[in-house]
Amino acid sequence: PYVDRVYDAAEDTFLLMDALEFDAMLLKERNATDINPIAAQCTIETAKLNQMPHCEVVITDLASCMIDRMAESVDVLLFNPPYVVTPSAEVARSGIEASWAGGKDGREVMDRLFPMVPKLLSPKGLFYLVVIKENNPDDIIHAMKTIGLFGKVILSRKAGHEKLFILRFDKHNSSC
Repeated sequence: PYVDRVYDAAEDTFLLMDALEFDAMLLKERNATDINPIAAQCTIETAKLNQMPHCEVVITDLASCMIDRMAESVDVLLFNPPYVVTPSAEVARSGIEASWAGGKDGREVMDRLFPMVPKLLSPKGLFYLVVIKENNPDDIIHAMKTIGLFGKVILSRKAGHEKLFILRFDKHNSSC
């Protein structure tokens, strides 16, 4: 029922999963957000199939509605954003293209989340981000440092024509 309405797990998702293997013990309580109600339902069903009963899914744009409720309490924040370089007009669409359309430099959606991250992360919190070469990972690492987060590339992989990276950030430079 989700074909053509939810982004299928692909190389970017699997690379993110590889990066999380080391931090698996931190992933006890799960909260997810998605702007796509169909993707949110898919997440709930996937959690049930994987015997993860404590998975709350909130339909929202990024994490804006959760900042007050979860301020400085998130230990692990994952973001597999729409990162493909596209015309900006595609970013505002609500169809399946919203799952990949990143706009200028593929950064329009992720740049909106970045100011929220330090507000959400706990003192020991980690933020994992999936990006491609065209998003300029070094620039992202530098930009995040200006808002108090230290980061580095922890994994990278070539997947077809894309060069994928997993960036990890924290507040204390312990992941770098």
